[in-house]
Amino acid sequence: MAKDKKQNWIFGLGRRKTAIARARIYPGNAEVVINEKKLTKGQTTVNGILIEEYFRDPFSKERYLELFRTTNTADRFITTVVVEGSGINSQLDAVTLAIARALCVIDEKFRPILRKKNYLTRDPREKERKKAGLPGARKKKSSPKR
Repeated sequence: MAKDKKQNWIFGLGRRKTAIARARIYPGNAEVVINEKKLTKGQTTVNGILIEEYFRDPFSKERYLELFRTTNTADRFITTVVVEGSGINSQLDAVTLAIARALCVIDEKFRPILRKKNYLTRDPREKERKKAGLPGARKKKSSPKR
């Protein structure tokens, strides 16, 4: 969540369950090449793939586009994200949190707007561990009454 002095990008980190997303936001005039493709203003890649191809369903598209619409930054930046772990929905939550945190570093005026829309809130729910001697995290053996 700090601006790198040597590079021309801004970093944001997002987590959800076991998914970890690391986002870099470049200014629109930067020259960013991913997988031998030059990215233009407004493009976002996740793991080297355009975000529209990585998150295919319409709900996902609406979720990450709303983040840029809320801050009026849809065509101002180039965004690259590396995400790993967990499932596709948790990865989407991690990606949106990482981008939102990076946008707050760019301009502090975005913080109250994103906070109000719940983009800066990390979902703390994690999978509960399995307990020793039991069949699952909470399930216990049934006790006969007689």
